Amino acid sequence: MAKPMIPQSYEEWRHCIVVECGLELTPSFIEERISSLQNNNEYHTQQFVRLYGQLHHQKVLNWFMQAREMV
Repeated sequence: MAKPMIPQSYEEWRHCIVVECGLELTPSFIEERISSLQNNNEYHTQQFVRLYGQLHHQKVLNWFMQAREMV
């Protein structure tokens, strides 16, 4: 069975961000993303919710908050 493309856990999400996308989870990057994801009036956040749903949006926001605790 093929692995889902959308991360289902923090570990999968972190791997996707750091390894597959080559991004660093720096404190400033994490804070920018948290701020953006918490702003329901921001265009990109609205598009994210439209494409992936409110549940996944909340998961990703929680994963960024978890990452913040680890840096």
